Amino acid sequence: MNFLRRFSSISRFLLPLLVLCSGLAVTAGCLAADNALSEKEKADGWKLLFDGKTTDGWITNKGGPVPVHRLQNGALNPHESGGYLIVHRERFGNFALACDFKLSKGCNSGIFLRTGDLKDVVQTGIELALDDTKGHGKHDTGAIYDLVAPKRNAMKPAGEWNHVELTCDANQITVALNGETVTRMDLDQWTEPGKNPDGTANKFKTAYKKMPREGHLGFQDHGKDCWFKNIKVKELK
Repeated sequence: MNFLRRFSSISRFLLPLLVLCSGLAVTAGCLAADNALSEKEKADGWKLLFDGKTTDGWITNKGGPVPVHRLQNGALNPHESGGYLIVHRERFGNFALACDFKLSKGCNSGIFLRTGDLKDVVQTGIELALDDTKGHGKHDTGAIYDLVAPKRNAMKPAGEWNHVELTCDANQITVALNGETVTRMDLDQWTEPGKNPDGTANKFKTAYKKMPREGHLGFQDHGKDCWFKNIKVKELK
């Protein structure tokens, strides 16, 4: 009887622990290591653009290969790569992008989307601003640069990893930072060169309604270190 009471007592302690461990194992099966796709992501149509080990598939906007020394601890660093951007060779039109990024102190960088001409990336692409600032204006993290301000700055401090997800679907651009949707843009509302729908000026010579709806995606070198990993794309039908 003492043995049975002791076994019953141990069982009451172990059973919840076993259930918890089982749940964690199931959850882990849905997740992927850095720079890899989970089985669920594969089934959902996601494509990995960076394997964390090579710079295969990536070039500078000048057409040269991304130097191997820009591969740092499983992340791509565009700083001192030899171009204003490092971009993926493929072009994308309607797609979702997910990646993680980290900025050094004082860094000014960005993610460029649908860049039509690699010789004129600023005037033929869309830039998601990434900056080591605390504001939420049109040049702060989460902004569509010079066009749309985020509702708030949801970025973590310099030196910490952030997760960004964005969607380019025809004329609709949506940005989520660290799990919070911070920016939305309807390209079709930008009908005049150099002018935003609210009447404020921007630096672009082409109305964004007429900007390319397909192009390269890439990461900006603006003078300081920044890092990108877990770069994944899902093309939208």
